[in-house]
Amino acid sequence: MDPASMSPSAMFLQAGPVGKAVIITLAAASVWCWALIAEGIYTTFRLRRSLKALEKGTVSKFLRPVLDAGTRAAAVTLPDEGVGDVRRRTIEAMNGAATQTMIATEGGFSNLAVIASVSPFVGLLGTVWGIMSSFISIAASNDTSLAVVAPGIAEALATTAIGLIAAIPAAVAYSRLGAILGKLSQTLAHLIEALSVDLIAKGRLAVKEG
Repeated sequence: MDPASMSPSAMFLQAGPVGKAVIITLAAASVWCWALIAEGIYTTFRLRRSLKALEKGTVSKFLRPVLDAGTRAAAVTLPDEGVGDVRRRTIEAMNGAATQTMIATEGGFSNLAVIASVSPFVGLLGTVWGIMSSFISIAASNDTSLAVVAPGIAEALATTAIGLIAAIPAAVAYSRLGAILGKLSQTLAHLIEALSVDLIAKGRLAVKEG
């Protein structure tokens, strides 16, 4: 069998409609996966930079909604409300805004989990179909030579490989980016606890001056 016929492009051209559909689907999933990974890396970098700036007293546009929510909550003092009540309400308001920010930050992370879990099964579909094609070729030609079975087997192995190529980076990225976001969320929660004290003090000062 001509080695050139075993190249990726040749195997794609020789594949049947189902095999081509599987390969195209998995190739698109792989491209989408790397786009999501790039977006995730950029977003986590931006969040980490914003948290470091917040620790130094600078509020970035990224975390501005969190501080604004705390400022509004701290500026309101209800009758018979103690400092502890105001602080609790301020923290709750900031945590609510932080949750919305983190949801927006996570973006398409859940899609990485979908790619990681579904791609191997799509590849398995191509594997089964390729093996079936080999058996059909054997039955049609009544020949078990390598030239007869190789195209179907090659198609089966190719779809398996592409499925893993799409799934493995998605699984690793989902795990790592999720862990990084978890740590950044904890850092943000600690900063909210500290900032609530300053916001309450500023709010009480504004009330006295008013």
